[in-house]
Amino acid sequence: MRKGETTRQAILEHATALASKVGLEGLSIGGLAEDLELSKSGLFAHFQSKEALQLQVLDHAAGRFVDSVVRPALTTPRGEPRVRAIFERWADWPRQMPLPGGCFFVSVVSEFDDRPGPVRDRLVQLQKDWLEVIANTVRTAIAEGHFHADADPEQFAHDLYGVMLGYHHAARLLGDPRATERARRAFEALLRAARRPAA
Repeated sequence: MRKGETTRQAILEHATALASKVGLEGLSIGGLAEDLELSKSGLFAHFQSKEALQLQVLDHAAGRFVDSVVRPALTTPRGEPRVRAIFERWADWPRQMPLPGGCFFVSVVSEFDDRPGPVRDRLVQLQKDWLEVIANTVRTAIAEGHFHADADPEQFAHDLYGVMLGYHHAARLLGDPRATERARRAFEALLRAARRPAA
């Protein structure tokens, strides 16, 4: 990796951690330059604008999520084992990418839910792509005969997303020591509802 790319990656790592605490709107090129002891003009050469920085931080975090959660989960056997792997890898995501503000996406989603523009558009697309990955694993579970034919992939994805949001809320905000246990129980209930009845 060239020096310029190494510097850019270091900037994005720091900016992602910072955004988990202060949000994407809290990022500034001047503030990052000061934190990293870089010239403001040098950092500006990498990103050109605050919006470009925000978009690249989003893409950086998404790339880390794909590498830590999506790709490993998709290497597991098709069907219910893959659905389970998605849940397990997702639940482990905060440990795979520990950030001071917790899950990056949970932190920034509420920030842009009603703020139109390119950053929101990109965030929406990333979230829709992830829901579609989950729904596709449910479709393969139906095709493999693990889930019943009437199982609704989009509803399952929606419900699992709700479980994970609840898990992060319980673990981070409420400090519930049973947050992981509760999330697992909710996930197992989703699986039971989706499974094909035994012959």
